[in-house]
Amino acid sequence: MGALTAIGPFSIDMYLPAFPAIASDLQVPRGAIERTLAAYLVGMALAQVVYGPLADRYGRKKPMLAGMVLYVAASVGCALSGSVQALTVFRVLQALGGAAGVVIPRAVIRDHYETQDAARAMSLLMLIMGLAPILAPIAGGQLLIVSGWRSLFWLMAAGALALLVATALIMRESLDPSRVQPLGAAPIARNYAALMRHRGFVSHSLAGGFGQAGMFAYIVSSPHVFIELYGVDPQHYGFLFGANAASLIAGSQVSARLLRSHTPRQLQRRALAALAASSLAALALALAGLMTLPLLMACLIGYMFSQGFVNPNSAALALSEQGSRLGAASALLGTLQLSCGALAGFVVSAWQGAGPLPLAAVLAGCACLSWLSGHAAPAEHRPVA
Repeated sequence: MGALTAIGPFSIDMYLPAFPAIASDLQVPRGAIERTLAAYLVGMALAQVVYGPLADRYGRKKPMLAGMVLYVAASVGCALSGSVQALTVFRVLQALGGAAGVVIPRAVIRDHYETQDAARAMSLLMLIMGLAPILAPIAGGQLLIVSGWRSLFWLMAAGALALLVATALIMRESLDPSRVQPLGAAPIARNYAALMRHRGFVSHSLAGGFGQAGMFAYIVSSPHVFIELYGVDPQHYGFLFGANAASLIAGSQVSARLLRSHTPRQLQRRALAALAASSLAALALALAGLMTLPLLMACLIGYMFSQGFVNPNSAALALSEQGSRLGAASALLGTLQLSCGALAGFVVSAWQGAGPLPLAAVLAGCACLSWLSGHAAPAEHRPVA
């Protein structure tokens, strides 16, 4: 499950060090390449609302296999792209396939565990998934030394093909036949409408989503900030990126341990305060013109460590008591979160030429919205009607 979930981070992070090289090869501005990442997030967000009902109707395994086939084909298309327009289209298709790896593992976890244990399982999933942001940009930067940017997408295709074979041979169906949902426009609409009326589901989804949006704003802008603004070598960029990813993993694992003595809601609220504090510190430093690379890294590490608490606990709270609508709930959770991320990515890519301020401002805005969303949730969940 962790390897399948890591498809998304690998698809995002591996080609980040290649942004300048891709822009030069395709003869387009850097912002056009950044928008291929934002387009990937849009595709990932839209696809999840489709995988949810499919997973509730046909089970977890079949939609997973279909998504992997599409991902492999789209990765080959990315490697062969001769223009930024073609690259953008294939990135969207890649996202449509990779979205299965986001939705279905969460649903599988909730098939097996209740809220408290699900939060621990999702923290473990984040540990495995979190290795991708550490390894992917480092691998991407090193691969650029010996080969061109297209080799990154060939590697994605090969890795996904191996996962496709492993999934076909190893993955077992976890959906109980008694919980199979009908597939049709009316029942799907009813499921999503019921979820959108569920205050706890929406509040916790947005709490995790806005926190994740700040993370995506950092991902989109980090090649510009680290490589172009602070002069970090593309081959060393991955190590800075990996340090922030390691803090995200550390946060998730500390959270998993603390769940033995704390509830997911308690950990979420404390982490939301830390998330806001670290991002507001970054904004204050940027506005005062005092931001340096070490200070930026300190703020980012604080943000990522806090998000390591916010994300798994918010997801577990959002998915609790969703019953037979679990696949749809997991899909809508991902769609809400990635929609926030795509919006933040577009904003930060369009806001250029102001040093580290755009990143700091978007981080602060996302963290404050995350805090407000988390505190808007009711004290106790009620089941979806």
